[in-house]
Amino acid sequence: MWPMCSESGMAPGCGASRPACPRQAKRPAPRGSALIAVLWLVAALSAIAFTVASTVQSEVGRVSNSADGLKAYYLATGAVERALLYIEWGPRYRNPDGSPLYYDGGPFMRFQFPTGQALVEVIPETSKLNVNYAAPEDLYRLALALGAGPERARTVALGIVDWRTPQLDPSAGLSLSGTSSFGPRHASFEEIEELLLVEGMTPELFYGTYEPDAQGRLVRRRGLADCLSVYGSAGALDANTADPAVLAAVGVPSDVISVIAGLRQQAPLSREQLTALGTGLSGMERVGIVQGTVFTLRATAQSRLENGTLSDARRSVAALIKMLDRSKFREPYHVFRWYDNVWVE
Repeated sequence: MWPMCSESGMAPGCGASRPACPRQAKRPAPRGSALIAVLWLVAALSAIAFTVASTVQSEVGRVSNSADGLKAYYLATGAVERALLYIEWGPRYRNPDGSPLYYDGGPFMRFQFPTGQALVEVIPETSKLNVNYAAPEDLYRLALALGAGPERARTVALGIVDWRTPQLDPSAGLSLSGTSSFGPRHASFEEIEELLLVEGMTPELFYGTYEPDAQGRLVRRRGLADCLSVYGSAGALDANTADPAVLAAVGVPSDVISVIAGLRQQAPLSREQLTALGTGLSGMERVGIVQGTVFTLRATAQSRLENGTLSDARRSVAALIKMLDRSKFREPYHVFRWYDNVWVE
């Protein structure tokens, strides 16, 4: 046992080689460990706060976009209903100069609402080929114009003819290159979506797709759903609304199609303009100014924000309707189909 230590840290009579008294031994002081722990805690709390803030911001934006989209949906629905009224009132109410007060027969109607705006496209079904009566060569040229290769275009054209023909006529020389999983109905098309079951059909050919133009920008190429209809024209096509692919399918030259597209962007074509443009040209005998009684009304709307600007959110709806004779029916129109969400350029 060591003797008691003196104030100098050495016991009396002890040599210098004796160790220092344990009571006087120095302990190592902590070197910033508490500060490091605090810094880690602050970093963790900052990360959590940043994550929560980002999540809240994303949710607020999502809810805002959903609200704007819902407003735009109801604006588009109201625009379709107003367009129906304007079409019904068009022949009855006139300006002092005799022009229609509400609807002049054009392809567009624009509506301004306190909470937004809407554009309604009036697409007569006479601008489309009738899928149940179109000739096989017209269907073949249409598929080619929409980007299908020659072999696929032939398969699709023959598949459409086979589907709608009660019994395949061997003398017509029609033959299919394969068999569909569902097989043809051998009856008239009742809905245009039945084309998806036709031999050789693809979603891109039916709905349309995107392709790069000369500048590398993606532009939409329309599909058969935009060019064929069960209520389409079996005779003359409406020049003001027919798709360029439909005009090409009936044999209109490409340079004339470009002229028609340019003229109708400025104002609806008149019969006089169409006659002067198409005298003696192939395919123009199948093009005219045709309205009909069956229309597709396609409305695209944007809601207005609190600062007065328009929201980026857009919604589009469409209705396939038939205008009825008020002398025979109580209702002015009948809705065949309603589309809650459609694609619009």
